[in-house]
Amino acid sequence: MSNIVVIGTQWGDEGKGKVVDVLATKAHVVVRFQGGNNAGHTMVVDGKAFISHLIPSGILHKDKVCVIGNGVVVDPGVLIQEMKHLQDNGISVEPHNLYISENTHVIMPYHKLIDHGRERMKGDRKLGTTGRGIGPCYEDKVTRRGIRFCDLIDPEVFEEKLSLILHEKNFYLKNFLKSKTVDEASILEEYLPYAEVLRPHVTNISVLIDQAVKAGHDILFEGAQGTHLDIDHGTYPFVTSSNTVAGNACCGTGIGPTQIHGVVGMVKAYTTRVGRGPFPTELHDEIGDLIQERGAEFGATTGRRRRCGWLDTVLVRNAARINGLTGLAITKLDVLSGLKTLKIATAYQYKQDRLTEFPSALKVLEACEPIYEELPGWSDDITAVQDVDDLPENARAYVKRVEELVETPVQIISVGPGRKQTIVLQDPYDRS
Repeated sequence: MSNIVVIGTQWGDEGKGKVVDVLATKAHVVVRFQGGNNAGHTMVVDGKAFISHLIPSGILHKDKVCVIGNGVVVDPGVLIQEMKHLQDNGISVEPHNLYISENTHVIMPYHKLIDHGRERMKGDRKLGTTGRGIGPCYEDKVTRRGIRFCDLIDPEVFEEKLSLILHEKNFYLKNFLKSKTVDEASILEEYLPYAEVLRPHVTNISVLIDQAVKAGHDILFEGAQGTHLDIDHGTYPFVTSSNTVAGNACCGTGIGPTQIHGVVGMVKAYTTRVGRGPFPTELHDEIGDLIQERGAEFGATTGRRRRCGWLDTVLVRNAARINGLTGLAITKLDVLSGLKTLKIATAYQYKQDRLTEFPSALKVLEACEPIYEELPGWSDDITAVQDVDDLPENARAYVKRVEELVETPVQIISVGPGRKQTIVLQDPYDRS
């Protein structure tokens, strides 16, 4: 029995959906432990793309149990739409294979209005939030005034809690954000039917996962976004509103840290970032445009163009330490094919200092210039390669150098979006 956590090491969009989909073949239970529908995991099966925003990527496998943890915040309308889309495409989404923690917090209409209102008021200083109410929902969770799924499925409790908070929310919306308000009746009319649809899926997932552990089942934990969007460890304030790091797999699901046996860190073969925030290796030239075009670098959730740059191992080393990585999964290696010279940032130059550790202060990070190491590229199309030994010599050297710089073994290499375009060097579930 092995329990593995998959996290992003950069700013998200590293290809977690595909690798979770591949690793789900070994797991019995697949658990999402944080985030909301501000993130999207893209999986390509038999040439068809599926984008999951809330439901764990393992849902594409018929015999898997999928769980939405208490660390996630859920817009019930979005979840039901996602369930319906999957069902319309012949994928089973039933109470026996999709569970929702009774402690998961519910995104309400006023959360989304607050999100949009705050961004509008900030003008040029906006953070670039997706406007889906994620942050305001987590905010209510922390201030102990949120609505959980166990509240949602109890009409009496739901109405009572909604009534208590709505006066405050409408006052804030109207008088501070100069936004429209919401009324209790319309929310009840919308959300009570949601509760009836989702009620059969709601349970105590801590108990469910514990039972799976005791039964000797393998469990796969997946997060959203990446380490450097973590509320504590990311490029604050240009971060998400939850803990994206591996440690939150325990808090976000209700299991102990002794039940985690490995952490796989997702590393895109280059670096991307959506929205605002510092990005030392960002490219503002034709190579950046080429990577963006070849990699189809648009957000799966927002459709926003991703900023692109060279691989930054200062960033990835930081993630390796914070998450206690036991292995790396390198994705989109194929995108770099055809480039004559590749660059990897190994340190930063800050004024007179050479920095080898990722700085927390944005003022420092914004002033950092990457120190690059150059490696020769390769011209071969590698999208059909099935064995690491069949990769071009320079591609193997690139992977090896990443492994050396991050001081973490590469376990998986992805050379395309499809399931079969995956080279497994070491199975993360193999503890021998």
